Amino acid sequence: MAAERAAKVGTATALLIVVAAALVVYGLDQLSKYLVVMNLTEGETVPVLGTLLEWQLVRNPGAAFSLASGMTWIFTILAAGVITFIVWFARRIRSIAWALVFGLLLGGVLGNLTDRLLREPSFGLGHVIDFISTPWLIPAIYNVADIAIVSSMALFMLLTIRGVGLDGTRESKRADATPDAAPDAGVDSLGPTSTEGTDADTPGDGRTPLAGTPRAAES
Repeated sequence: MAAERAAKVGTATALLIVVAAALVVYGLDQLSKYLVVMNLTEGETVPVLGTLLEWQLVRNPGAAFSLASGMTWIFTILAAGVITFIVWFARRIRSIAWALVFGLLLGGVLGNLTDRLLREPSFGLGHVIDFISTPWLIPAIYNVADIAIVSSMALFMLLTIRGVGLDGTRESKRADATPDAAPDAGVDSLGPTSTEGTDADTPGDGRTPLAGTPRAAES
């Protein structure tokens, strides 16, 4: 419970986490791309950890991991839409984990969108700089922004599977916190139980006492 309470934050704190995560991702992405463009020639392969990790500069007109080449303008519009949605939706977040999800996604999308807007061949159709190659893992070449986007999606699925809401509480916890306060039907509506005995007669009620009763003996 203490850990769960620690995972909950206010709106302002959540927004700060979103912005901070986005800035870190965006800064690392743009810095790494700048260094790669300045120091590598296109198509050149530089082993970093043998064949496990290589730098290889490519200019990608498609989506993440060099997919769907030739649809640059579509991804530019989609990226702008995603950023608009995140900015609008972020005020609902009350969880550190969800703030990281949207921060990573925002930073990654901004990083690649910057390439599409400012790099050659033209505004909105620019090619994204990719340079990270891990042939043993996937055949595609990617960048820091792509890693952030995929990481945000993985964290999104994890939080969804665990039932963690935007406020940081789990769905099962929220259900347990709502007491089954169904009223005990009929209990409050019942009047006081009668305590009058069936064989006790009120003096002076005008009825003839039955034979064998104390009143009959007295009479």
